[in-house]
Amino acid sequence: MNKTAPPLRLVGYARVSTVGQTLEAQLEQLEAAGCEVIYQEKASGARDDRKQLVKMLKNLREGDLVVVTRTDRLARSIFQMFRIVSQIVDAGANFRDLAQPLADTSTSSGRMYLAILGGLAEIERELIASRTAEGRARSTKRMGRPFKLTPAQQAEALERKASGEPLTDIARSYNVSHMTIQRLRPPV
Repeated sequence: MNKTAPPLRLVGYARVSTVGQTLEAQLEQLEAAGCEVIYQEKASGARDDRKQLVKMLKNLREGDLVVVTRTDRLARSIFQMFRIVSQIVDAGANFRDLAQPLADTSTSSGRMYLAILGGLAEIERELIASRTAEGRARSTKRMGRPFKLTPAQQAEALERKASGEPLTDIARSYNVSHMTIQRLRPPV
């Protein structure tokens, strides 16, 4: 029978996003789980440069087990979670989510679960790239107020302006101000 060696240390990570939230419930759960060291912070989960997270990752030792109460305390997206868990595993440590027993890299089913999440993270990354590209394509459309005159009306007004017709007369015929007619320029 092949038993997994017990972890060197249980390392907890607790996080809340805003100052008004409390870490108490997470700390109680992590202490009850036997965490010897608990890194805690009040910071947005969207940020990768969270001080305590970075410190925890730097201080991991081979054989440690990183424990969180819920995965969303560690990361805000599947892609971000997979990246952080990969850093934990690369340090020779393991990861466990108390709320999701399948998310445990010390078991073969947990590693499979996280591999599936890695595939989902790849899909998420591609979807984000696709949506970003679509957004950029849409943003090339003309911004601002719509033109008051159609291209045909602009061409006609320019001809009338060039023939010396008063701007106010031209403007009145299109129901626009004389300044609209004055600002018209021939196409380049």
